[in-house]
Amino acid sequence: MSTTDQRRAGLAKAAEVADYLKTTPAHLANLRFLGTGPAFVKLGRSVRYRWSDVDAWVQANRQTKSAR
Repeated sequence: MSTTDQRRAGLAKAAEVADYLKTTPAHLANLRFLGTGPAFVKLGRSVRYRWSDVDAWVQANRQTKSAR
């Protein structure tokens, strides 16, 4: 299993997901608050993301044309 596959198989910290999405952890926190971001897991106070949930969220937000 490659390093990328190993990373993608586990849970990611908000900072890792923010880096992947080219945004900030604060923006991800806002999306969690609004309920519009990728699904996440709470482990005590820690927030983690499954990479499969992040990928599914990206696909669900795919657009084929701009809104007017």
